[in-house]
Amino acid sequence: MSDRVEFARMNGLGNKILVVDMRGRTDRVTPAAAIALAADPATAFDQIMAIHDPKLDGTDAYIDILNCDGSKAQACGNGTRCVVQALASETGRKSFTFQTIAGILNAVEHADGTISVDMGKPVFAWDKIPLSEEFHDTSRIELQIGPIDAPILHSPSAMSMGNPHAVFWVDRDPMTYDLERFGPLLENHPIFPEKANITLAQVISKTSMVTRTWERGAGLTLACGSAACAAGVSAARTGRTEREVTITVASSPNRGTLTIDWRPDDKVVMTGPAEWEWSGTVDPTTGGWQRDVSADAEAATP
Repeated sequence: MSDRVEFARMNGLGNKILVVDMRGRTDRVTPAAAIALAADPATAFDQIMAIHDPKLDGTDAYIDILNCDGSKAQACGNGTRCVVQALASETGRKSFTFQTIAGILNAVEHADGTISVDMGKPVFAWDKIPLSEEFHDTSRIELQIGPIDAPILHSPSAMSMGNPHAVFWVDRDPMTYDLERFGPLLENHPIFPEKANITLAQVISKTSMVTRTWERGAGLTLACGSAACAAGVSAARTGRTEREVTITVASSPNRGTLTIDWRPDDKVVMTGPAEWEWSGTVDPTTGGWQRDVSADAEAATP
């Protein structure tokens, strides 16, 4: 078995993704390799999407998802779009079914290049999110940052999109909040026994929102697809928006947008772009990597 496999550096709205081709192998991308890749500025990422041979009939691949701290992630919508673009380019196909530890995901690439991913059904039960305290209504839980009589952030909506989320409602641009300081405190709060993704959401209208996310296991991120889904569902659940909403991801380059549609069958479909940057080979055990010479040559061409 070769020490190296092919990988691609991609992004979904700026969310930094490494798509690693592990098909035909029995090993995995190790936490040590993920940490080494995350520490290198050239390969720093939010998630690794490792494509493995399918484990279930009717699926096209098993996707193993790793955060930059080497921990496992249950879901990554932006990363899934990158996988779809990579496989669509390779195979010419437009529709795919993937297995992850969070369940089965169906995805399709459209004629305009955007990609829709069925992210599954939201989970609201407190013990399934999970939370460490019982809440009858998780659309508003007791949690705040700042002075008790004038909190900076308070009363988030909690839910799971295959991974735990807390959505705090804010009345101004999420970029004006010090999420880099609050994020770690909230991610690791005792109320979240498996930690949580922390999102600030500003509702602009019944069909539009602006969000920014501190991602569990990854930190301050340019974009997070599952968090956008959580924000869109939570906004509709609390009557702030309609069930289909356009979300501007404040921290992404050019403040890119995602469309979140919480459909009548309870499934959440996210639609947005993916972008290929460059490719290379990587050792999935150590994280040692090399960029393709052809890609370097193309980049150097005036």
